[in-house]
Amino acid sequence: MKVCILGAGAWGTALAIALSTHHELTLWTRDAGHCSEMDAERVNRRHLDSVPFPSGLAVSADFDAALSGAELAIAAVPVSGLRETIRHIARSGGRMPLVWVSKGFEAGTSKLPHQVAAEEYGDVAPIGVLSGPSFAWEVAKGLPVALTLASKNGEFASRTASLLSSTKMRIYSSEDIVGVEVGGAVKNVMAIAAGISDGLGLGNNARAALITRGLAEITRLGLKLGGRLETFLGLSGVGDLTLTCTGNLSRNRTVGLLLAQGKPLDAILSDLGATAEGVYTASEVERLASSLDVEMPITSAVCGILHHGIAPRDAVEELMRRDPKPE
Repeated sequence: MKVCILGAGAWGTALAIALSTHHELTLWTRDAGHCSEMDAERVNRRHLDSVPFPSGLAVSADFDAALSGAELAIAAVPVSGLRETIRHIARSGGRMPLVWVSKGFEAGTSKLPHQVAAEEYGDVAPIGVLSGPSFAWEVAKGLPVALTLASKNGEFASRTASLLSSTKMRIYSSEDIVGVEVGGAVKNVMAIAAGISDGLGLGNNARAALITRGLAEITRLGLKLGGRLETFLGLSGVGDLTLTCTGNLSRNRTVGLLLAQGKPLDAILSDLGATAEGVYTASEVERLASSLDVEMPITSAVCGILHHGIAPRDAVEELMRRDPKPE
């Protein structure tokens, strides 16, 4: 199958490396200089410099040429760039199936990626999301990973999951696109909280409690939006949450660790050099939860630390002072 991955960040590059072993793969970047570097050196030194490209992986900075003849487009861009990317595909006459790996809510609208995609792509072709517990570096190195491909079109989800799967990448299918996207978005907020907890030295007990109660928050919001309970108990729920809250490769957990050390958020994001979606997702989640009357105290605490100057230790103490209630 001819696949075009739009976005040459760490995750887009990792997917391109993994999928190029059994598909004709083109990796697109908007930066012509970056494209030339990758083509000459056969590695993405900006985002994944330790993993060389397979011989069959092509790179391009020409959007239309990269998409030409593609049987599947995969948008590997932050949520902030998803609408523009899909709009560009549509303007280019794209009619191929579309999958995205973006995780979060659109700023200002609080819309999930599938809602953005429906507005910009319409019903010209099947669409879906690929999500689950996955660090880019491990996927690029060929370590085993299990993911979920969700679409309202169950036949498309099942067929595409089968086509993209390999001995190193097992992909399950789902029709619960809402649940998969909510799990993938809100876990980044919880990972910031977990990083703060670890950075303050609160211990393993606190982290376990935070992950568990974080899953409760994710599930409450997801069910309110129409997701299914079983999704939050699966790969894109508890699986992705556990990885992001505990793994040292988690950018969002790193943000939390540095916040706990007293480092300013602007400096953290500048030094990080990559997108930490939880920083931007937290406010949208809090706003959406408030409008739906969904209680999300951990999310509110993270927002207080990120955007309202509340000290991390004070936020933790406030959470612990909440009135006891049945679990």
